[in-house]
Amino acid sequence: MKDVLRGIRVLDFCWVGAGALVTKLLAEHGAEVIKVESHARPDNLRLSPPYAPGADGLDRSGYFASRNNDKRSFALNMSLPKAQELARELARQCDLVTNNFRPGVMERWGLGYEDVSKTNPSVIYLAMSMQGAYGPHTNYVGFGSTIAALAGLVHLSGQPSREPVGTGTHYPDHIPSPGHALVAVLAAIRRREHTGRGAMIEVSQLEATVNMIAPAIADAARGGEPARNGNRSDLACPSGVFRCRGEDEWCALAVRDEEQWQALDGALDGGRLFDDARFSSPEERRANEGELERAIAELVSDRDRDELAQSLQAVGVPAWPVLSSVDVLEDEQLRERGFWRSLNHPVLGHIDAPAAPFRADGQRTGPVRAAPMLGEHTRELAQELLGLSDAEIDALTAEQVLW
Repeated sequence: MKDVLRGIRVLDFCWVGAGALVTKLLAEHGAEVIKVESHARPDNLRLSPPYAPGADGLDRSGYFASRNNDKRSFALNMSLPKAQELARELARQCDLVTNNFRPGVMERWGLGYEDVSKTNPSVIYLAMSMQGAYGPHTNYVGFGSTIAALAGLVHLSGQPSREPVGTGTHYPDHIPSPGHALVAVLAAIRRREHTGRGAMIEVSQLEATVNMIAPAIADAARGGEPARNGNRSDLACPSGVFRCRGEDEWCALAVRDEEQWQALDGALDGGRLFDDARFSSPEERRANEGELERAIAELVSDRDRDELAQSLQAVGVPAWPVLSSVDVLEDEQLRERGFWRSLNHPVLGHIDAPAAPFRADGQRTGPVRAAPMLGEHTRELAQELLGLSDAEIDALTAEQVLW
């Protein structure tokens, strides 16, 4: 397979979710990603479940493993001046420096963009703070759940007659923040190939998430009042998830045009829904959407969700079972496309690692190596990039600089 980013070296100060996903995707496509962390301050995800059964320590987290495959771990205690000096030398030798700290942290270490670019003029620098490098809230910290609430995403998630339910996961960490940052980094790499110029990339994770609800923002700007709408869509009717036979078994479907409506009606009720005056046209169906959803729910309540989805797909109606986490691991479509990769980890054992949901030049790269143990590559990187001898490394380890 072709490593499209081979030759790109990344000094990665990102931790937890959003930034870690950016560098994971870079690593899976061939970049050399050096993750900086320490026993004094490990990545918070190393402390997050699920854990390997019976395992202790900082290398047992499946959550961490899913975000950090194909990286190398360099244990560097950044609270110490000597470690900061070594980090500055590493930054001088890297193509990309990344972090998702609050503004000011990297600058205090002498690792802000202005500092790094003095010795590495062509560096591409990515900073992913919560609300940007300036403004009244620049020093606020938070995680994906905080950002989702501040951006208005939580308010729009749920049924209109109920309280907001949120997205069920830290959505900003998984989609908008890393997505925006990754596109910006790849664009900067491409530009540097042609011009030799580096770049300073600042991603406000709040702004990236607000972008995901742009239609609601536009509606509010026109005087509207954006509201929760469940699984309904302005582009499809009906659109939703419907309970099937069994315990907590559901099927999602959406009808976007008259041809799909007739196919749905025929597959579910032999055309009788179509004969109901309440559902006889797109306008009538939209006006009576609640009644339509209840009619469909009754028709599918005793259907097997997988059989239902397959029968609807066969007649051209977009549909798919609502999958649990276990179902996702066994999903035939994801397996066929090579989304899950089998890796072996020293503590976790066999794990299924998720690959990037896109291809590069027609080839899917990575994951190839499981997530690193904390500090697993410290000695070899200290030798390769810093030119330190074994005796120097041992001394710095005893001082808890390399620790």
